[in-house]
Amino acid sequence: MSEGSSSTDTEFREGIGRQILLGAQMLFVAFGSLVLVPILTGLSSSVALFTAGAGTLLFQLVTKRSVPVFLASSFAFIAPIIYGVEAWGVPATMSGLFAAGLVYVLLSFLVRWKGQSIIDRILPPVVVGPVIMVIGLSLAPVALNMAQGKTSDGAVQLVPLEQAVIIALVSVGATVIMTLLGKGMFRLVPILFGIVAGYLTSFAFGVVDFSALSTAPIVAVPPFVFPEFNLEAILFILPVAIAPAIEHIGDIAAISGVAKKDFFAKPGLKNTLLGDGLATSLAAFFGGPPNTTYSEVTGAVALTKAFNPAIMTFAAIWAIVLSFSGTLNALLSTIPVPVMGGIEVILFGAIAVVGVSTLLKVGDELTEPRNLIIASVVLVVGIGGLSVGYGGFEIKGIGLCAIVAILLNLILPQQRAEASVEPAE
Repeated sequence: MSEGSSSTDTEFREGIGRQILLGAQMLFVAFGSLVLVPILTGLSSSVALFTAGAGTLLFQLVTKRSVPVFLASSFAFIAPIIYGVEAWGVPATMSGLFAAGLVYVLLSFLVRWKGQSIIDRILPPVVVGPVIMVIGLSLAPVALNMAQGKTSDGAVQLVPLEQAVIIALVSVGATVIMTLLGKGMFRLVPILFGIVAGYLTSFAFGVVDFSALSTAPIVAVPPFVFPEFNLEAILFILPVAIAPAIEHIGDIAAISGVAKKDFFAKPGLKNTLLGDGLATSLAAFFGGPPNTTYSEVTGAVALTKAFNPAIMTFAAIWAIVLSFSGTLNALLSTIPVPVMGGIEVILFGAIAVVGVSTLLKVGDELTEPRNLIIASVVLVVGIGGLSVGYGGFEIKGIGLCAIVAILLNLILPQQRAEASVEPAE
């Protein structure tokens, strides 16, 4: 073998080695948020890791591995998953999440047919903003109950109140400090940092139960759960997909700016939406939370200048490999309730603020009667707990307010410009 060939092989191996390490780093950045959703909703963290990896690989297949993004658990679906699991069970809830992925697919074909502007007409900020606000605000009681050491519904006290409040405050404080003062990569993992700080405090108080670790196998197949058709669950969850669909557009815009490439042109929103939707349906098929593009990973891409999509391939592979760790899944199950409650206080409030930011894009026109009616009715319907049903079917909460928002936007006439009338002489 020639010297030049040997040098090329060495550079290739070093390049692959660097991509593998950067892939692990990207997963580390996403890890806190990725496992937070299954822990909050009662789903399996191992399955969430597996579906995040598999979903990312599917997204790369659809977009021809041209976009450096990582897909993982979506926060927008936390409330409907919690309600769905309690009302119909995990398999039925998965049928609703599977259908939500198909909404993305339909939107992708709509964009392919009518162009990207159709999304702005059907889902303008005055529709999406209030719905996102409802997602965050409707979860506020869950956050406060868990921060006080109770179950999400507040029915059972799991950790003594005084200790729970201290643990939650430590989790909040650590997350805030890392968000505001963290440097470099550490600033991208505030949730993970907050969880670790709260966990150590919980350990000091002696409220961490390690019994699951002693019986956990080192290697275990993730406990997959397959969907069971449930029309009520499907109709309840289906409308929720509009919020993360709009968030997806923002994420693609962000990564386009970071990578200095127009991903709206190639592979195009029609393909990125399709990839996101298929990844979400794939996740639901195996019993995982819906997938969405992760902003934290976009920040890591900007910081490290790691624009090669192959890095996300290795991040996905790392996620799949770790999903078979029985020890890791058992360790995550030992995280006490107030740790997660503290993180939720910030997280759910942040979701509501994103909704406010989206609504503010309407500008001065927000106070015009048409926009004011849409926003106000949606907020009251969503937060007030209105339910609509017939017979055994019922829809309420986020799903209902999303439907109301879309219908009002389509039905209410556009504001007419007031004609200028000259006063009579």
